[in-house]
Amino acid sequence: MVACQSPRASAPRPSTPDATRSIRSAPSGSAGGWAASPSASTAPPSTRVQGPAGPVRSVPAPTRSAGLTRRQLAGQRIIYSYPGLTPPASLLRIIRAGEAAGVIFFGENIAGTAQISNVIAQLRRAQAQSPVHVPLLLMADQEGGLIRRLPGAPMRSEKQIGQSADPVTAAAAAGTGAGRTLATVGMNVNLAPVLDVYSTAGNFIDQYQRSYSPNPGTVAPLGRAFIAAQQRTGVAATAKHFPGLGWAATAQNTDTGPVTLSQSLARLRGTDEFPYSAAVAIGVDLVMVSWATYPALDPNRPAGLSPTVVGQELRGRIGFTGVTITDALEAAALAHYGSTGQRAVAAATAGMDLILCSARDVSQGKAATDALVKAQAGGQLDSTGFIAAADRIAALRAHLH
Repeated sequence: MVACQSPRASAPRPSTPDATRSIRSAPSGSAGGWAASPSASTAPPSTRVQGPAGPVRSVPAPTRSAGLTRRQLAGQRIIYSYPGLTPPASLLRIIRAGEAAGVIFFGENIAGTAQISNVIAQLRRAQAQSPVHVPLLLMADQEGGLIRRLPGAPMRSEKQIGQSADPVTAAAAAGTGAGRTLATVGMNVNLAPVLDVYSTAGNFIDQYQRSYSPNPGTVAPLGRAFIAAQQRTGVAATAKHFPGLGWAATAQNTDTGPVTLSQSLARLRGTDEFPYSAAVAIGVDLVMVSWATYPALDPNRPAGLSPTVVGQELRGRIGFTGVTITDALEAAALAHYGSTGQRAVAAATAGMDLILCSARDVSQGKAATDALVKAQAGGQLDSTGFIAAADRIAALRAHLH
């Protein structure tokens, strides 16, 4: 896959990808929201309130997404990727049209800090010409250790941090370092930290030192320290891969095929989900949901396609109100779930906000957008829920730079 799991070794930043502070209220005024004004098709219906003289029609509260075309609204759900060192003209056109939420960067996109800074400036100029006046989400996997897209901090892996003499201080320093490394080139989202609790030495997560510890009581405070420190730099953090890949064996990689993790519900909630609850409690900005299937929660669908996992477990039981993001949409774990468009609609139906199109192909993001437009127009996707997702994403973008 591209966005989140197995690191293909290439120092200093492997060429495999991965792909929050609870949403803070955005600044008022046009600078913090969409450029468009409310329209009858997108503003929520008026409600009636009881006043002293009887029922009074209240003023509809405009949403951040009011006034966007259906295609622009769908585009607010899509993270794009591209091949090589230069963004293609087609991606710049999509951004100028207000039909993209952001871009993910991989090792193949980065020749150095000056080069990627110039690319990001180009993308930001395109966004400034769009009708959507909030920053793009510009993201990478800067976990630390082997998994870094940019040279520089954090140099230590999560496992090295967990084994250090003062791990909480080390985790906070890593979060600060990751935020500063990304912010220096203009990125504003880190697809980190990994909060998976590895179960066996050398397993899928541990083999690349991506987990702090096999002890959830260690992972939780270190994840909190990383998240809080990074988000203070102005860079959003992403807790991944909910509800946890720590049980996965060495070869269980959702990039390469379906993965089923059959730990008990007690293990899932008491161990694997424990650090995510802690991250949500301190306001992590995003949560990435894995493509593994967890029979204890939903035996029939991968987590990121499961309304039970996303809606009931993450949002309901744990109380996350921020932005959810899928793992790589092209992952082989989804081989039996149809085309790019069908996968995008299934993820949106499950309650995922951002769809990560990380195949380094702009046409992938366009296909996902086309499918979301068609599904919303045809009533397959609920309009209220669709707008709520776009509004959560808008609120996140509005407080970033």
